Parts: sequence; structure tokens; C-alpha cells
Amino acid sequence: MAEVGSHEYEYVEAGTVDVKDLPPLDAITNKIMKDEFTTGFSLTVFYFILIFSIPVMNWFAPELAFKKIFGGMTVTWFVTTVVMMVMAFIIAYVHTALYEKRLKKYEIFNK
Repeated sequence: MAEVGSHEYEYVEAGTVDVKDLPPLDAITNKIMKDEFTTGFSLTVFYFILIFSIPVMNWFAPELAFKKIFGGMTVTWFVTTVVMMVMAFIIAYVHTALYEKRLKKYEIFNK
């Protein structure tokens, strides 16, 4: 046993767990996880579309992409830095709001 301050801790080797030995998820948790996957996947696809739109804009609309705005910052840099940061916050908010709504729906949040 290791002693830290006035507390004593007993360390036990954890071992491993085989996934096949785990019990199946209950119906509510299973539904929440499937909904979470759908939400996460949808938001990921949306974000990747935004990310890949920047090189497309650079290639097909260079006159717009490299136009100088805000003290010499190009449209591409503005979209990459400011717009994408705002989108990341919006995506995080949407994901969190949907998750909390899902928890309330299944009354897990109220217990």
C-alpha cells in the first residue's frame, strides 16, 4: 500500500475485459448511443464539407478567395480562422443541446 498524506490507497492490478463478456446495453442507452452516433456523424459531414469548400473556393474562385479584407487578410484566411471557429462552437452547441434534450426525453437527466 502506498501512503499519500493521511490517506492510504490499495492498488489492485486491473487486468483486461473481453468485449464479448460485457452484457448488452439496455434499450434506452442503446437508443441514446445510436442517436449520438447519428448526430456526431451528421455534424462531422457538415464540418468536412465546410473544410473542403476552402480549397474548392481557392481553385475555382481565386479572385474571391484571395481578395484582401480586414487589413490585408484574405477571404480564405478569414473563412479558415474566424468562420470555422464560429462553426466549431455552433456544432458543439448543437451537439450538446441535442444530447441534453435526448437525456431529458429518456428521463436520465432528471434522476
